[in-house]
Amino acid sequence: MAFDFDAAVGAPFRMQPGLRRLAAGCAQLTPLAPGSRHQREKLAVLSAFWPQALLAVPGFDAAPALAALCRHVAAEHPRAWTWNGERAVALRLGTAVRADGQVEQTEPGRFGLGDEVARCLHGLPTAWRLPGLLSLAFAEDFAVVDGRDGTIPWLAVALPSHWAPEDKVGRHFAAIHAPVADSELLRKAGDSLMRLVSGTEHWERFVWNVTDQPRLQAHPARVDRQRWGHTAVADAWWRTERQTFLPVPEVTQAVFTIHVEVQRLAEAIDTPARAAALHAAVASMSDAVLAYRGLSAVREPLLAWLAARR
Repeated sequence: MAFDFDAAVGAPFRMQPGLRRLAAGCAQLTPLAPGSRHQREKLAVLSAFWPQALLAVPGFDAAPALAALCRHVAAEHPRAWTWNGERAVALRLGTAVRADGQVEQTEPGRFGLGDEVARCLHGLPTAWRLPGLLSLAFAEDFAVVDGRDGTIPWLAVALPSHWAPEDKVGRHFAAIHAPVADSELLRKAGDSLMRLVSGTEHWERFVWNVTDQPRLQAHPARVDRQRWGHTAVADAWWRTERQTFLPVPEVTQAVFTIHVEVQRLAEAIDTPARAAALHAAVASMSDAVLAYRGLSAVREPLLAWLAARR
């Protein structure tokens, strides 16, 4: 998994930026195998609910950020992606998208009927076919951060973690994080953070939660509103995100990448040291943070479960 447990899980728990510089040679994108779990869930979302996943402020030009992202992944993963400025090819998927939005099946697909990716892309508006191909070729979701005004004007997010992308597009960083419990430090850092990640360096951060939701895609409109009604702590899930920032300094922007992973809690918390670290983090959460993260109802049984594994 891309998630760095030791760097991310600590006590006392604080809602904060938690940025660190990306180590030299460390990849930001994760190529998907045909028919992988991430790809299947993204295909379902982009086929049936794409207006909730692919969003942009009217008039916003995402071309510079998309070109920067395509160049980066072509250099980082040349066996998975090529880009010549006019045509992107997802080599593992046998699918290409041209600058004019034309979709090409370059070779038979390797799962299902063989044309699932191309059929999904044909169902998207022309301007969203290149972002759609990127989304299906890599595990990450994407957003564009505008360092000039601190807004998020563009989103390609198929696997949100209990938030609705359609409610966030175009909003300022501080407004997006206003509902986040105990996030004053995060909000105060907003403008300087946006300028920092839109500079010249590459950054990463990590987010985690314990959840009753096993799917990668957790849009609030498609998850059970009665949280923990059908899941015991022993059957809970460990949901993580590795987030990175790819700078696009020529337009004072950055591409924000989000790599979601979900695994059984018992498999993730597999040592006494991890159980102790997570116990300390959960025990230090305020009531507001517990409520925001959907853990209020299970705080005590979760702490008991973790204590037994220390």
